Amino acid sequence: MIDEPGPWGTGPFTLVQGASSITTRHVLMAAEPYTSSWLIESEQRDPQVVLEANRDHWNRADRGPRIERAVFRNDVDPAEALRLVCDTEGEVDIVTEVSPADARRVQDSAHARLVVSDANRVLVGIVNRGSDAPLSDVHVRRALNMAIDREAVVRDGLHGYASVIPAMTPPWCSGFPEGATPYELDREKAREAFATASWPARRPLRIAAGENFAEIAHMLAAGIRSTLELKVEVLVVPADQLPAGARALVEKKLDLPWDVLVHGWFDLSSEAPPAAVHREYFGRDGAFRAGPPDEGFDALFDEMRVQLGGEALVRVAEKIDAYVHDQALALFVCAPQALYAVNEHVQFSPYRTTFELAEVTVGERHWSRTGGGGASPSDRMAPGTATARPGFAGASGNAC
Repeated sequence: MIDEPGPWGTGPFTLVQGASSITTRHVLMAAEPYTSSWLIESEQRDPQVVLEANRDHWNRADRGPRIERAVFRNDVDPAEALRLVCDTEGEVDIVTEVSPADARRVQDSAHARLVVSDANRVLVGIVNRGSDAPLSDVHVRRALNMAIDREAVVRDGLHGYASVIPAMTPPWCSGFPEGATPYELDREKAREAFATASWPARRPLRIAAGENFAEIAHMLAAGIRSTLELKVEVLVVPADQLPAGARALVEKKLDLPWDVLVHGWFDLSSEAPPAAVHREYFGRDGAFRAGPPDEGFDALFDEMRVQLGGEALVRVAEKIDAYVHDQALALFVCAPQALYAVNEHVQFSPYRTTFELAEVTVGERHWSRTGGGGASPSDRMAPGTATARPGFAGASGNAC
C-alpha cells in the first residue's frame, strides 16, 4: 500500500505528491475450508495526488508517458468537477464516471466532449436462492428474466449508455458464447414459467438497491409487477447502511432481507471473465453469492481453473456463461458503458478495464501550451517548451 508521497513506481508515471489509500475489513466466509474476502470500509485521499512522467520507463515508445504531469484533484466534488470541465479551461481536463443523466450536458458544453467506452462492467440482480420464496426454482428465475424489458431499462434508465447482455459476459469480452442471445420480454412465457412454482400467497418479491440504482430497481419492479401480477416491494438502502449490508452478504451468516439485489461489478481482465465476475456471484467462495453453492457452476469453474492453454480456457469460460444463462442464476440486465467528460484539446482513449493516462496527449491549443486557463503558474508549462509532453491537469468523477 502506498500511503505517503513518493517518488514511487516504475510504470509510465511516478507518484511524487499526495497519496490515496483504503481501509479494509477482513470478512470470514467459512472456516472449513477457510474462505474469506475483504471489504473496503473507507478511503483516505489527499486533496491532490500528483504523477510525473517516468523518463526511465522501459517502453516509452509504445506506452508513454506523453504528458509531463497529471494532477488528481480529490478536493473537487463530482458536480463541481463536471462544471469545471464543461465551462472552464485550465482547471479540469478529464472527469471519469460521468452519469448518463449528465451526458447531454457534456455534449452541449463549450469546452468538453463526451467519450464513451464499452467497459467490462455488468449490472445484474443478485437472486437470493436462499430466501423463503421459491427462488431456488429455475422456472421462477427464468420467469423473472422474461418479465423485464431490458431495452427500456437501457433506454430510459441509462439514457442508452449500456448494452443488453445474455448473462454475465459482455459481447466484446473473451468467453462470450457464440450465438448467445439475451432473455427477451415475453409476458406469456414468463407467466407460464412462473405458474409452475408455488409462490406464497401475499408474499411480495423484495428488490433492494443502493441509492445509485434506485431508479433501475423501480423499473425492474414495475415490469415484474405488471407481467407476473406479483406484488413487488423496492427497498432503497441508504449509503450509510451499505457497509453492513455488504458484510451480511459476504459472510452468509444472516438471512438477507431481500430477494433480488440490484448490483454492479467490473472485471479488470477481458481474458477470463468467470474468474472475477461469475465466481464472485455464484462460486462456492463468491463474495456476492446469495444462497447455497451451485454444484453445476462449481464443477465448470473447477474445470476452467486447471486449463493451461488459452483456447481451452476460453471454451470453458463460454460454457460457464452459457450455463449461468440457462439456469438464470441472476436477473441479467446490462453492461453499462463508461462515460468521460474530456477537454476538447485532450486526446484520451479509454481502456475497457481501467483508467489510464499513459497514452494521453494534448493538442497545440491546450491551455498548458498556450499559457491560458486557471491553473497556477507552477502547474503550467511555458509556451513552446517540452511540446512533446505538455502539462496536464485531470479530475475524475469522483474527481481524478
